[in-house]
Amino acid sequence: MALDISVPAAAVDAPPRQTDGPGRRSSPRVRSAKRILRRIPVWIVVAILMVVVLYPQVWMVLGSFKSQSEFLSNPALALPETWRFDNYVTALTNGNVGRNYLNSVLVTIPSVILIVFIGVAAGYALEVMIWKGQRGTLLYILAGIMVPGQMILVPLFIFYFRAGLTNSLLPLIITYTVMGLPLTTFLMATYFRAVPREIFEAATMDGSSPLRNFFVIGVPMMKNAILTVGLVQFFSVWNDLLIALTFTTRPDLATIQVGLLSLSDEYGSTQYGPLFAAVSINIVVLLVVFLALNKKIMAGMAGGAVKG
Repeated sequence: MALDISVPAAAVDAPPRQTDGPGRRSSPRVRSAKRILRRIPVWIVVAILMVVVLYPQVWMVLGSFKSQSEFLSNPALALPETWRFDNYVTALTNGNVGRNYLNSVLVTIPSVILIVFIGVAAGYALEVMIWKGQRGTLLYILAGIMVPGQMILVPLFIFYFRAGLTNSLLPLIITYTVMGLPLTTFLMATYFRAVPREIFEAATMDGSSPLRNFFVIGVPMMKNAILTVGLVQFFSVWNDLLIALTFTTRPDLATIQVGLLSLSDEYGSTQYGPLFAAVSINIVVLLVVFLALNKKIMAGMAGGAVKG
């Protein structure tokens, strides 16, 4: 005799009962609360980092509007009793910061242009073109990154002195260009490595020369990378003190960093108001440049990390 083991249709179609066990699915509100709780430690760390970064900036800007007595007697983050905008006028006139800014511009812009142009061309030649001794030349250029800049300052100064270049800004431009080329060449070779070689081969088969490939294909594809490398070198040259201090032989040739160093102990005492005003001008200009080009910098930094 056969047994009837069929299951009623109502029992099959009934949804499973939710239990309070560990397999029970939580509601969207509970999941959202858990995500927020997991992010709280990250928010705390970010808040701490923001305080660490912004505290000196706020202290510096507030100090640039204070008098000497306020700076020495009042708390660091106290608001100025009188907002002294004349500190900025003093920094630009008596402190000669305006001339120092002009010298920094005259040194930085030509140096960055030379570094970027030669570095991009060298990266293209070392990574895209094929010629004998290609890898050995790249290793030889990379060896320049390992040489400390402090080791060559004295020989360079002697050379510039004998060549009669010490009373100009040319020693700074030449030194910054030479010292920035190894890193720029390495970075640009890495960026060109991420570009499919078939693009350049197809252009060559269509009759394009290597020089045309460089300007028409290579440079447009590398514009984010070029901007990133250019800004890295810009900040490096602009913020340099050691090389500028070594090759600056006259006060009227001093860059902004050397000018700030001279302003800190002028007349045997430090005038904190004008000093902080000059530093604020320097940092605010760099901060505006970075924030304006932040997306381009991120795009350029990510471009070399992806293999095409």
